[in-house]
Amino acid sequence: MPRPAAGTHPRSPVPLGPTAGLGLKAQHYEQALACPAAGLWFEVHAENYMVEGGPRLSWLEAIRQERPLSLHGVGLSLAADEPPDLDHLARLKILADRVDPFVMSEHLAWSRRAGVYHPDLLPFPRTRSLLTQVADNIGRAQDALGRRLLIENPALYLALEGHEMDEPTFLNELVATTGCGLLLDINNVHVSVNNLGGSATAYLDALAPDAIGEIHLAGHAPDPEWGDALLIDTHAAPVSDAVWSLYARTIGRIGPQPTLIERDDAIPAFDVLMIERDRAHAVLTAVAEAAHA
Repeated sequence: MPRPAAGTHPRSPVPLGPTAGLGLKAQHYEQALACPAAGLWFEVHAENYMVEGGPRLSWLEAIRQERPLSLHGVGLSLAADEPPDLDHLARLKILADRVDPFVMSEHLAWSRRAGVYHPDLLPFPRTRSLLTQVADNIGRAQDALGRRLLIENPALYLALEGHEMDEPTFLNELVATTGCGLLLDINNVHVSVNNLGGSATAYLDALAPDAIGEIHLAGHAPDPEWGDALLIDTHAAPVSDAVWSLYARTIGRIGPQPTLIERDDAIPAFDVLMIERDRAHAVLTAVAEAAHA
């Protein structure tokens, strides 16, 4: 069914200037709250905070008083062949209304079918019929939330049969159809191209620049059996030099966009994560200053 054009669903004001953030972890709440770094913001997995109260939500609200916040969902299953779960959407809306994130995002993947949930972000064939279904699911989610969603490109490991278009084309079509935006995970691009073939720079150049509303940077690791022939998006390592290079090139092309350092396993000290965050902040600042020189 037809869905709203771009701009129909509002989003909270994006923080001004170069903005690089960190994924907020419970063990870092105190350091996050006290950190004086300019342009710092935080992102959380929404499902960890879709509760009515408790210490975790109280900490989140305290940090939201000091810093911009982004909500990153993992459970809407937007690429499923059925609509998003209404109860999940209702609980997500309560959280969003409570903390007013400047960005909300979800994955281009599915994880639920017929009431059964799978603990993974699963791929699908990029067909015209699936494009219509995914666009409808995104539209339903945006309507229920009253907010624009950014859709994240996945990390891919298996060459599925039946694709009718490449991934950048699929993403651009979703943007044009639903008014959503893109969360560009550059590590996922690097991992997918390494595993399945293609060109990372060609992929990135094919995305509509104006649609990109956030960037993720994360680490990967070689598969224990297949080595570098199969990279795994682990979120358990520093950002690689190859991904940093793609990031600098991308920011030079599209301009500064809010950038997140993701680390979800083997989590180091807050100060160690801030080193990578400050590196992203420096790239954003350099491009912004060059644009105004």
